[in-house]
Amino acid sequence: MIPGIERVSPTVLELSDVSKRYGDLLVLEAVSLSVDAGARHALIGPNGAGKSTLFHVITGTERVTRGRIVFGGKVITTLQEHRRTQLGLGRTFQQTSLFDGLSVIANVELAVQQRSGLAHRLFPSSRGRTRVNERARELLELVGLEPREAILAGALSHGERRQLDVAVSLATNPTLVLMDEPTAGMSRDEAMSFLSMIASLPASLTILMVEHDMDVVFELATWISVLDAGKLIADGTPEAIRGSREVQDAYLGEGEHIAKLFGPV
Repeated sequence: MIPGIERVSPTVLELSDVSKRYGDLLVLEAVSLSVDAGARHALIGPNGAGKSTLFHVITGTERVTRGRIVFGGKVITTLQEHRRTQLGLGRTFQQTSLFDGLSVIANVELAVQQRSGLAHRLFPSSRGRTRVNERARELLELVGLEPREAILAGALSHGERRQLDVAVSLATNPTLVLMDEPTAGMSRDEAMSFLSMIASLPASLTILMVEHDMDVVFELATWISVLDAGKLIADGTPEAIRGSREVQDAYLGEGEHIAKLFGPV
């Protein structure tokens, strides 16, 4: 962490000395960071820094080689992915996995049913179906898609698909959602609309996101962690990260827009 910055919020996720090796290749090296409850926490770094791998070990799709992961006060280092989801860890992906031939609301209803256990019942009660429908509508309203509930998911724009993906992830009632490049491929207008939607989500929901668009990062993030070559090189507020010489050096060669965003240091 950058010296002189205090953190007072309770921690919802904590990584201690996390390393990941694939044979002789060390992708993550002794990464220690914490995510505060209610934060909009961005994980950034140049290409090949290890950001996606870090997401994989947090969600359980990959096992750490060394280190410890604590989520919600529970050690989850060796837990399977579905158990982490049950504890309140949600995720969206770069590529959405929606059912294009179903309506927008049906996509969310399926996710709500899965969470409630109704998906495993052959003949769910009318009360159960009503609860599922009401919850699905609540989630669509939360992400701004309620007016589009009846259309097929395949007819949505790219930005709207990402909004629906968020609604589906929220159906599991997560306390922390990991978002992997949520604005990738969006137009500027779509990205700004998505930002507004994220900003409107409940303050109790914690978000950890990997994002390459620095405009999005500095607009949304309350805290930023920076990876470079598998190591955590900086951890602090957006203002502190923007003023870090080490961070700017890590981004050399990534394009003029990066240098402009960080400015002189």
